[in-house]
Amino acid sequence: MKRSRVTLADVAAMARVDRAVVSRVINKDPTLNIRQETRERVLTAIDRLGYRPNVAARSLRTARAHMFGLFIPDFANPVYAEIIKGAESEAASQGYVLVTGSAIGAGLGEYMDRIGQGRIDGLLLAGAGDEAGLVEHLDRAAIPWIMLNNRSRSVERYVILDDERAAALAVEHLVRLGHRRIAHLAGPAGADTAGRRSAGYSAAMREARLLEGPIVAADYTPAGGAAAMARLLDCPDRPTAVFVANVASAIGAMQGVRSAGLEIPRDVSIVAVHDLELASYLFPALTTVRMPLAELGRRGVILLAGLKPDDKVAEVLAGPIELIQRRSTAPPPG
Repeated sequence: MKRSRVTLADVAAMARVDRAVVSRVINKDPTLNIRQETRERVLTAIDRLGYRPNVAARSLRTARAHMFGLFIPDFANPVYAEIIKGAESEAASQGYVLVTGSAIGAGLGEYMDRIGQGRIDGLLLAGAGDEAGLVEHLDRAAIPWIMLNNRSRSVERYVILDDERAAALAVEHLVRLGHRRIAHLAGPAGADTAGRRSAGYSAAMREARLLEGPIVAADYTPAGGAAAMARLLDCPDRPTAVFVANVASAIGAMQGVRSAGLEIPRDVSIVAVHDLELASYLFPALTTVRMPLAELGRRGVILLAGLKPDDKVAEVLAGPIELIQRRSTAPPPG
């Protein structure tokens, strides 16, 4: 037999409270004055019964969509999968549906037209640039929005990771191994993440009293990484190590080393920002800097849920940043 949907009344009966109390607990009503023991009974009943709010019914009652949008540059970049995972989990726990879209084949305006302006309660922008008219377009839509790991020059409304610290960890690791000729395969010119990672690279090289190596920019794709690595290896004083700004770029960079007839890490060590499961299955396994990507998505939703259109948010996410050493880094040749 088909199992009937768990209702608000079912939760109220198990928790021995009124349905209105359950509703206010779910909606995190700050004016609700109940004992902590009562609140915990409600939360326990929700968990045991597997209750999920009926988003469509709530939308009719409240004239809100209970839907957040998440706009990313490219679904093909595996980094965004972790951000989506964290954002989707937090949105569901707060009774929201998360609708994702990408810049491939459609701009932000077209994406918002498709999902319907006025039918989402807030928008997360992961990796969106400070393109012309972006802020004006969002302000005209009159919905709250936050940039994830990116910043706008005109409005303080973002949550970012500590990319400078991540870059410094990578460079410090290479310095400890004995490398002195350390190049940087950077991100796209003008990208906020790329700028912060390059700043971290430069600061770490100064701290180690080393001259910066060559810096070549590339987009966050394997093809971009392979082309940039070919340029770095063609430098007169070839680097013995390369810090790569993104794991997707690093996959291509590793192929670029092999195409040049060199070996990793015997001839060139490689370390990249972002740790994904696939990094451990590359050959050799890739040394990375792990960043709290899922937490970035979760934090974005938490802030968005309480944000008003004119609010400012400028937050560097406090979270664990950790070097994951694998086989792609070793002491320099000789």
